[in-house]
Amino acid sequence: MGRVAAKPLTARQVETETKLGYHADSTAPGLYLQVSQGATSISRSFLFRYTSPTLRKRREMGLGPVSVRKLADARALVLGFRTQLLEGIDPLDARDQQRVANALSRSQQITFEQAAAECIKVKSPEWKNVKHKQQWENTLTTYVYPTLGKVPIHLITTEAVFGVLNPIWLDKTETATRVRQRIEVVWDWAKARGYCTGENPARLKGALGELLPKAQKVKRVEHHPALPYQKINAFITALRAKKGNSALAFEFLILTATRTSEVTQAKWDEIDLTSKVWTIPADRMKAGKEFRVPLSIRALEIMNTMKKGQINDYVFFGHKATGASHLSNGAFLAILKKMEGYEGITPHGFRSCFRDWAAETTSFSNETLEMALAHTISDKTEASYRRQDQLPKRSKLMQVWADFIQTKPSSKVIPIGKKSSK
Repeated sequence: MGRVAAKPLTARQVETETKLGYHADSTAPGLYLQVSQGATSISRSFLFRYTSPTLRKRREMGLGPVSVRKLADARALVLGFRTQLLEGIDPLDARDQQRVANALSRSQQITFEQAAAECIKVKSPEWKNVKHKQQWENTLTTYVYPTLGKVPIHLITTEAVFGVLNPIWLDKTETATRVRQRIEVVWDWAKARGYCTGENPARLKGALGELLPKAQKVKRVEHHPALPYQKINAFITALRAKKGNSALAFEFLILTATRTSEVTQAKWDEIDLTSKVWTIPADRMKAGKEFRVPLSIRALEIMNTMKKGQINDYVFFGHKATGASHLSNGAFLAILKKMEGYEGITPHGFRSCFRDWAAETTSFSNETLEMALAHTISDKTEASYRRQDQLPKRSKLMQVWADFIQTKPSSKVIPIGKKSSK
């Protein structure tokens, strides 16, 4: 592009000039109308050309297209820039610094709740299931947002985090620990985005650790109340007296030693009646890994019964009156409340009932029992060697369990692996 001799620009020229190149404005030295050929049409914009007082070289500073910047406004801007040059200030550097300052000012207005929402959105794809995302949102909504939700995240202090955790640290230690960890993650994410600086106020190794007692010293391990395995037959007998798919689902949960949501959300495409295996997908397992459950004869009978009344994709469908697609997680608790003599027992406790029975009355290895419960192996070395899921062994185990819970205590049944005392 060639340079055109300087003369006063006019408003008409700014709107209609077609000659490509730089058109100087003698009224405001350094101001140019730049005419360029675009992909489909000619574009016109203002430009300020000057020699930097700090870099000692020529620089160009775009002032925007003529469609949004009037000639008079462009001249006023250039007048201000020339004043900066007299004071030894580079206008382009000054503008860039102001933009950074403005961006920082805006970013520092982001609240903890806004930062948490963005953090969860970014982090959730790496979490093992949808439930984990819900747990994050629920704990933050319950314990953090009422106090810190609307506070700009860069203003949150250790004292503020302590104020959130202290009321629940002793009574709800496990929950409080998770809340602290989640605040720490959100703050670290916000720092990486430039929303805050300095030390993380929720980091336990910092000042917060001095304000709170060590979680290991105060945490109480709470076990789900479990039915003694010696009473399981009486319970199953009472359960079978009840009608409806809730009772059948409850019995299926006991027979398979699985968790409530794994049963209530079971789908028919997970059940293979031919191979007698129920395959629970990874996104519904606590450990985040697909799990195969061998089905005993009684478990298959329940499956066949439910198959006859199938109304949707779920094995244990919900009540038509409520429009629920599958049983709710509260269905088993509702049954327990109506059964006399079983106060305090929880559905999850039947996993402990199964574990106690297997450990005390059978000779199946501890490894097989842990696999039957889909427990995660904490020892990474041991986990690396455990390639198979011992389905044949577990199939025998679950059938022995099914036989046991259906047999009255007075009957002398010798579980597999145990020798008679005769």
